Amino acid sequence: MATHRTKMLIIGSGPAGYSAAIYGARAMMEPIVVQGLQPGGQLTITTDVENYPGFADVIQGPWLMEQMQKQAEHVGTRMMWDTIVDVDVAGGSPVKAVGDSGDEYIADVLVIATGAQAKWLGVPGEMELGGKGVSACATCDGFFYRGKKVAVIGGGNTAVEEALYLTNHSDDVTLIHRRDELRAEKILQERLLNHPKISVIWNKTVESFEAGPNGALHHLNLRDTVTGDASTLDADGAFVAIGHAPATELFKGKLPMDESGYLLTEPGSPKTEVPGVFAAGDVTDHVYRQAVTAAGMGCMAALDAERFLAHLEIDADGHAHAAKEAVAG
Repeated sequence: MATHRTKMLIIGSGPAGYSAAIYGARAMMEPIVVQGLQPGGQLTITTDVENYPGFADVIQGPWLMEQMQKQAEHVGTRMMWDTIVDVDVAGGSPVKAVGDSGDEYIADVLVIATGAQAKWLGVPGEMELGGKGVSACATCDGFFYRGKKVAVIGGGNTAVEEALYLTNHSDDVTLIHRRDELRAEKILQERLLNHPKISVIWNKTVESFEAGPNGALHHLNLRDTVTGDASTLDADGAFVAIGHAPATELFKGKLPMDESGYLLTEPGSPKTEVPGVFAAGDVTDHVYRQAVTAAGMGCMAALDAERFLAHLEIDADGHAHAAKEAVAG
C-alpha cells in the first residue's frame, strides 16, 4: 500500500484517458493513469478500425490503443495497473481515490474516462464471433458489410438508428425485436417502417449466433416469444443494439448523472459540477460514442484541467491547494 500524489489523476485508459494523459503530460501535470480492468477500453475488443483519422490503411483497435499508451508514457505519463474502488470528490480539489491494491491516489484534478460498455445478449456465439460478424456498433463496422445481408437486434432508438444507418451500405437490413412494437421515437419508427431496404421480424429473440465453414457469422438462431417456435436468419453481419451502460457505478451519489447513468457536464465542456473534476468520452457521451470524439473530449478535459490548476495556489512543496475566491471569480 502506497500513496501516490499527482497534479492530474486519470481514471480509465481508452482514447479519452490516453488523450487527456498526452495533453496533461505535455503541460507538465505529471499525470497518473489508473488503467482499470480493461486497459485500452472498447477498442481492445475491436478488430478493424477504418474511421480513425490519420491512417490510410485499416488498423487494429488493440494496436491503436497500444500506440496511444506508448505515446502517453513517452511524454511523461505514469501508468498504474490498478482499479479504483472508491473516490472522494466531495470537497473538490484535491480529490482522493483508493485502488483495489489498497494504494491511495491524491490529485489536484481528476479526469474520469471510465467509458461505457455495450450491453450484450449473453447468448452462445456472441463473444466468439465478435469482429467476425457480430458487432455492437454499426457506425464503426457497418462499412465492412457493403452489399451484404445484415441484422440489427433491438427495438429502441439505438437499434432503429443503427438499422437506418446500415442502409447506406446494405440493401438487405433486418431488424429483430422481441416485442410486437418498437420503443423508439415515433419519427424514427416511421422512417424505419417505411424504408424499402429494411424489414422487421417481430416477437423474436436471438438464441445464438452460428458460424459458417469460414469461421465467420453465417446465421442467427431465433425463438418466437409468443409461440416458442424456432427459426433461423441468414446474415453476414449482426449488430446488437440494446443500449450501452456507462461505467459510473463508482460515482453514484457523488456526481450528477442522467437517468441512464451518464455523467452530466456543462454543455460543450467536460466540466462536472465539482471544480477540478472532469468527465470525458463515453462516460458522458451517449450520442456519438466514437474513438475520435472520446479522444477530443480527453484533450478538452486536459486543457480545462490546466486552466483550473492556474487558479490554484501552489505551496512550498509544489502541491496545489484551491484558492476558492480565485476559482469562484
